[in-house]
Amino acid sequence: MDQRVSFVTVATDDLEAARRFYGAGGIGWTPLMDVPGEILFFQIAPGLVLGLFDTEKFKADGDLAPTPAGSPSVAGLTLSHNLGSPEEVSRVVAELEAAGGEVTVPPTESDFGGVFRAHVRDPNGIIWEIAHIPTWRVHPDGSVTLV
Repeated sequence: MDQRVSFVTVATDDLEAARRFYGAGGIGWTPLMDVPGEILFFQIAPGLVLGLFDTEKFKADGDLAPTPAGSPSVAGLTLSHNLGSPEEVSRVVAELEAAGGEVTVPPTESDFGGVFRAHVRDPNGIIWEIAHIPTWRVHPDGSVTLV
């Protein structure tokens, strides 16, 4: 299998709140595809799409049942948006808050290697880390260096 991810899909209890937050009335992203009452797709990078899927439809699509006791499960998830400066972090966090996001960690230096970051929860509970990571580099070929 190639080392890549094509879609990140997140179940959302309130698809309309997601549409307002991410779309024209919120942070202004343009949907790649919008299926009312079902799923909302945004292209977020070359070859990468974020899907916000109505929770009930998500369960039906994946035939998801509760995780049996003792089985592995995902605990914790953040989507990260890296920027060029601490000032950009503060500006974007203010935009997300104005669009209805809840700032759970205000813009601040972290304990991890000079990273300046904040956390913002969208209306459906998705945590966004908005960060300036001085060592983050994306090269022309798309590869990433995290020195």
